[in-house]
Amino acid sequence: MIAPGSGLRVYLACGVTDMRKGVSGLAALAQEALRQDPCSGAVFAFRGRCGDRIKLLFWDGQGFCLFYKILQRGRFPWPADSDEAGRLFQGEAGHPFRFHSGQCSELKPDTLLV
Repeated sequence: MIAPGSGLRVYLACGVTDMRKGVSGLAALAQEALRQDPCSGAVFAFRGRCGDRIKLLFWDGQGFCLFYKILQRGRFPWPADSDEAGRLFQGEAGHPFRFHSGQCSELKPDTLLV
């Protein structure tokens, strides 16, 4: 089982991401759009246009891990911009994941498991 460590940072790429992108393309987005080092050990989350697909990019110290989830029903809640991100996740206290302002927000882990 893969479990996140304490103090894990998770960054949301607000809006829509082209789900055809692989590790290199998503790492470039993390660096350019989110202004973060993709090799920092943080998790970078990206959602597709239909809202039923999500990719999580993570550097484990030896290489990138890319997790891909497709929902059979429903959609992942996702902010279009940083203002909406603040409203979407406002009031959810006590969550272990910390997001940063800008193009990132705060997220509760079960929010990903719609």
